[in-house]
Amino acid sequence: MGCVISKKSERTPGYEEPNILAAATPFNASEVEALYVLFKKLSSSIISDGLIHKEEFQLALFRNRNRKNLFADRIFDLFDMKGNGVIEFGEFVRSLAVFHPNAPTKDKIAFAFRLYDLRNTGYIEREELKEMVLALLNESDLVLTEDVVETIVDKAFREADTKDDRRIDQEEWVDLVLKNPSLIRNMTLPYLKDITLAFPSFIVRSECEDSEV
Repeated sequence: MGCVISKKSERTPGYEEPNILAAATPFNASEVEALYVLFKKLSSSIISDGLIHKEEFQLALFRNRNRKNLFADRIFDLFDMKGNGVIEFGEFVRSLAVFHPNAPTKDKIAFAFRLYDLRNTGYIEREELKEMVLALLNESDLVLTEDVVETIVDKAFREADTKDDRRIDQEEWVDLVLKNPSLIRNMTLPYLKDITLAFPSFIVRSECEDSEV
């Protein structure tokens, strides 16, 4: 049985009822309730105001609130749908839903495009692609020379820029991803398919790690 949120005063800013979020996402109501418990934990890790701040987001991803990473910054910005510098519960669930195994592929492709469109121009330019490749390499701890990185970026850009206008539009991006599905492999988190089973072990692990700090 999921955790029932009964007291209105305990609800965080931007709270949405589980049945409403369940109707709009691949999660069911019980899974949304489990995500609410996770959200409250994350949103009180540094500032206890019921909102996830960027430092709390960094802490959840890297166990280090001071670590700067372009990839994490972009994910945070896209989760922050209102653009007000914080993530509310409704935004958290609706954004996380894109990573659900049952989420439509078109939604994953669209989210990934926005992730790479660093300057929000509606296009992915070569420099933006390079910046994201470097950020992803940094997360993988894989060290490549500048020449190798340039070769990777050039090859990917040439393949994608079929209109030869030195930028990748959404149509070209869709074609590229359909030919190379691995480009959105990280857009699926398998454990989200049954968050009510995965969630308890996550909490136990998190609390053990907290006690060791």
